[in-house]
Amino acid sequence: MDAAPIAYAKSGDVHVAYQVLGGRSGGGDLVFVPGFVSHLECAAEEPSLARFLRRLASFARVTAFDKRGTGLSDRTGRLPSLEERMDDIRAVMDAAGVEQAALFGVSEGGPLTLLFAATYPERVRALALYGTWARVLEAPDYPWGVGPGLLHEFAAGLEEGWGTGIALAAFAPSRAEDARFLQWWARFQRLSASPADARAVIEGAAEIDVRHALPTVTAPALVLHRTGDRLFSVEGGRYLAEHLPNCRFVEHEGSDHLFWTEGQDELLDEVEEFLTGARAAPDPDRVLATILVTDIVGSTRRAAELGDAAWRRLLDSHDALVRQELGRYLGREVKATGDGFVARFDGPLRAIRCAQAIAAGAPALGLDVRSGLHTGECELRGDDLGGLAMHVAARVAAEAGPGEVLVSRTVTDLLAGSEVAFDDRGERELKGVPGSWRLFAVG
Repeated sequence: MDAAPIAYAKSGDVHVAYQVLGGRSGGGDLVFVPGFVSHLECAAEEPSLARFLRRLASFARVTAFDKRGTGLSDRTGRLPSLEERMDDIRAVMDAAGVEQAALFGVSEGGPLTLLFAATYPERVRALALYGTWARVLEAPDYPWGVGPGLLHEFAAGLEEGWGTGIALAAFAPSRAEDARFLQWWARFQRLSASPADARAVIEGAAEIDVRHALPTVTAPALVLHRTGDRLFSVEGGRYLAEHLPNCRFVEHEGSDHLFWTEGQDELLDEVEEFLTGARAAPDPDRVLATILVTDIVGSTRRAAELGDAAWRRLLDSHDALVRQELGRYLGREVKATGDGFVARFDGPLRAIRCAQAIAAGAPALGLDVRSGLHTGECELRGDDLGGLAMHVAARVAAEAGPGEVLVSRTVTDLLAGSEVAFDDRGERELKGVPGSWRLFAVG
C-alpha cells in the first residue's frame, strides 16, 4: 500500500491532519470519516487496523483524516459544530485534490457523512456507513435510542478511566481478553484525545439529529451494522435504510462496534462490491511471501533471572516493539511464539527494514533479538501459514547471532541491485530441511 506522508489542510484557522493511502483504482476516491476519536499514526501501529486500511486502499484512493480536536489535528478547546466539521471535510478534499468521492463514515462520523452528502451532493458519488445512526437519544418516534442518563453515565465513566483501555468490552468484545490489544487501545486513547475532550464528544452526540436530512441524500448508500453491536443498536442502521432514498442495508453477525476487529473481510467485501461492482477474488490456497521469524536471544535464562512477573512485563514491551515495527513496515503478524514472532510480508525489502528496526530497538529493553528471513511459497491456513517456507525461515533465524538479520539465498536474489548489502555466511545444513542452504547476513 502506498501511503503519502501525513499532511495538514487549513480549515479556517484550524489545521486538519490527513493522509492519502493507495492509488486510484476501481473504487476511485474515497474519504474515510472516522468515529468519535482517531489518530492517523497510532492506527498504523495496530496490525488489524492497518490491514483494514491496506485492504480499503487496494481498491480505492483513500483520504483519511483526524477530525478537529482529535488525533494529530488542532485542539480547539471546544466541541466543533457539524457545520465546522463539514468545512473540514471540504478542506481535506481540496488539499488532497479530490473533487468528488465516495464517503465512508463510521460510528459518530456517520451523521457528519450524511449531512455532508445532503449539503454538497455534487461532491459525493456514494456513501458507505458502518455502525452508525441519525440520532443517538431515544424519542417517542425513536424508541431504540439511548436514554440521556445512560449516555452521560457512559461519558463520565470514559473520562474517569480514559487512557487505561477503558470500555474495550463495549467497543470490541471479541478483543476484550487480548492483553496486547488492550495495551494498544489504551495508548490510542491517550494519543487521540484528552479525557475531557473524549467525554465532550460523547455528550455532544446527544445534540445530533440528522433525520431531517435523510430524504435529501441522493447518492446511493450502503449501510452496514452488526446485529449485536453493544454501543449502538442495529435498529439505528435499519432506520437509516428505511429513510435513505437509495440504500442497500446489510446486517452481519457479531457484537463488535469497532469496524476492523471482528470479521473485517465480510464488511470490506460489501464495500468493495458497492464501489467497484465486484468483490475481490477469494484468496488462493498458496501464496509467495517473505517470512520473518524473530527470536529473543537467551530468553529462558533471562526469564529465570527476572522471575515471572518482571519477565512478563519485559515480554509485553518486546511484543509492543515488534508489533509497532510490523505496522510501520506493513507486515502481517501470523503468530506470536512466546519469545518471538512470525510475520508475513509482500516483499523482502520491507521485511528486512522491519527486522533491522526490531534489532535496533531491542537493546533499549535490555534484549537481543535475532531474525531470519526466507521468501517462498506458503500454504494459507486461515490466518495462519504453513509449508516448507515457514520451516526454512525458522531454521534461518536459529542460525543468526544476537542482533543479526540472516536471510536465505532467495531473499538476496530478489534484492539484486538494491541498496541492501549482504555478507556471505556460507553453506549451512538446516535442521529438518533437505539440502544445504547458503545464508547471508544483512550488512
